[in-house]
Amino acid sequence: MLWLALRFASLPLEVYARAVRASDPLAVVSSTGTQAEIVACNDCARRRGVKQGMPPAAASALASDLQVVPRDVAAESAALERIAAWAIQFTPAVSIAPPGEVLLEIAGSLAIFGGLKRLWREVSEGLRALGYAATIACAPTPLAAQWFARAGSSVRLRNSDALRAGLAELPIEVMQPSPDALGLLQNIGARTLSDYLALPRDGMARRLGQALLDDVDRALGRLPDPRPFFTPPTFFKASQPLPAPAQEAEMLLFAARRLLVELCGYLSATASGAQRLTFSFSHHGREPTRVTLSLVSATRDADHLTNVLRERLERTALPCPATDIALESELLLPLASRNLSLLPDAGQDEEAAAQLIERLRARLGDEAVLGLKRFADHRPEYAWRPCQPGNKDTSTGLVAGRPLWLLAQPRSLGEDAAAPCYDGRLTLLAGPERIEAGWWDGHDITRDYFVASNPNEALLWIYRERDPGGRWFLHGFFA
Repeated sequence: MLWLALRFASLPLEVYARAVRASDPLAVVSSTGTQAEIVACNDCARRRGVKQGMPPAAASALASDLQVVPRDVAAESAALERIAAWAIQFTPAVSIAPPGEVLLEIAGSLAIFGGLKRLWREVSEGLRALGYAATIACAPTPLAAQWFARAGSSVRLRNSDALRAGLAELPIEVMQPSPDALGLLQNIGARTLSDYLALPRDGMARRLGQALLDDVDRALGRLPDPRPFFTPPTFFKASQPLPAPAQEAEMLLFAARRLLVELCGYLSATASGAQRLTFSFSHHGREPTRVTLSLVSATRDADHLTNVLRERLERTALPCPATDIALESELLLPLASRNLSLLPDAGQDEEAAAQLIERLRARLGDEAVLGLKRFADHRPEYAWRPCQPGNKDTSTGLVAGRPLWLLAQPRSLGEDAAAPCYDGRLTLLAGPERIEAGWWDGHDITRDYFVASNPNEALLWIYRERDPGGRWFLHGFFA
């Protein structure tokens, strides 16, 4: 077995900070009471002298524009679960180790991703896209990988000999012993795991209990260390608090894209695609503003979803600044991965057309972009119906010899010696196609249709009314 440990040491800060591209001084406090202290702060705050463990009042004295937000343990837990769901695209064996670690068993994934180096790079780049900074470590046992990640050591160990040598150099704090046990070990000069392993096991068991010794044996692979694997939910739901109220579309889009990247990781892990999504923008004292993305076809392309959302946000006016963004999947459909061909194929053309339709609907409105489908009626004006774009036309009975471009209203044609004219005299090439229909709804017609060409060799679709003294009309163009 081979385990990858992801440790998120700044998770209390990142649940807020990842929603903004660049932030003013930002700090997270443990509570809002008199015992509150800074538990995390960003680089901008640290440059002003703000440190972990400092009272909020002292931190605000150092940075007058410091934004102070309370720690949200529930949001941290939810973030770990979404990271775990995202990570399932790399391996189905994903485990959460609260309060800030995620474990991946990757032995079976190395061949699929082209080796450990490439898999490591894809995980690292994906976490950066999500907005999280993680220490990553690889080891043959899950607990050893956790200990290396806690020590900030990004090792890639794959055999037991290297594992024992590497563990020996770690500080004993990575085992997270109780304060009393840690004080005792430090008093007797045990600073590293090597020092601890050199002590008599029986004496350590009597003084500190068996738990620490068992942890060491699990880390070395001498004892089994089963981990419960995470099961992704059947639908995706996530929220992102904002460090400060925001109304600008750019800031909202940046935060929303983080959620879309998480969504697409979840969709990839579950072999599905999203066809309808809803964003909710929360406000103080008002009902949330909802933006629904209804897509022509299911997708898990984060860039395309971001483009569609950008178009919608430009048309959406928020009543007041948003304090929180939530994303919920309303309709997910199976969407298997497909191999990419060297040359473009029909599937790529259909996907590009669907994405164009979705962007047009997001920019112009759903009611402004429609599709067409055939309808069983011989009259050309009534032989079609509007429909939702992207719906495949399964109707039959397409009449051959008719153009796709019809005029909204037939245009009367002049005549030259009883011959119809349009940029010159027309030559009849085919016809007539006689149509007598519509008596049942009061829109009856009696016409003879012809295919004609003019001196410029344009192909036209014209007809002549069959009434006495019937006139010629232009109804469509072939080219």
